[in-house]
Amino acid sequence: MSNFQVKRSDEDQLSSLRVAGFLDAHTAPILEREIQKLLDEGRFQILVDFADLGYISSAGLGVFMGFIEQIRTNGGDIKMCRMNTKIYRVFDLLGFPTLYDIVDDLETAREKFFQTSLNKGSQDNQK
Repeated sequence: MSNFQVKRSDEDQLSSLRVAGFLDAHTAPILEREIQKLLDEGRFQILVDFADLGYISSAGLGVFMGFIEQIRTNGGDIKMCRMNTKIYRVFDLLGFPTLYDIVDDLETAREKFFQTSLNKGSQDNQK
C-alpha cells in the first residue's frame, strides 16, 4: 500500500491541498482532519490538487461529499484539478463533475475561485 500525504499551502483566502498516494478507507481520516482544520480556521475556499494521487476509493470520495454542504453554506467551494484519467473516471461515474468544478490545471482552478469572487462582488453591488 502506498503512503498517503496531504500538503497544504495557503494564498490569501485560497487553501490548496495536494494529495498523494492512495486515498481509501484507511487514509480518508487524514484528509478529513486536514479539511476540518481548514474549516475550523474559517478557510472555505479549497482547491484540491490530485496530481500525485494514484488511487481513490468510495471512502475517499465520501470525504468531499461530507464537507461540501458546510463549505458552501459558508460561501466557499471545493474545486479540483490535475486528476489522472483513472481518478477522473471514478469521479465522473458518480456524477461529481456536475457537483464540482474539475479542471486540468492549477491556474484554471485558481481562476475559477477568482471568477466566483468577482461574480459574487458584482451581485452584491447590484443589491
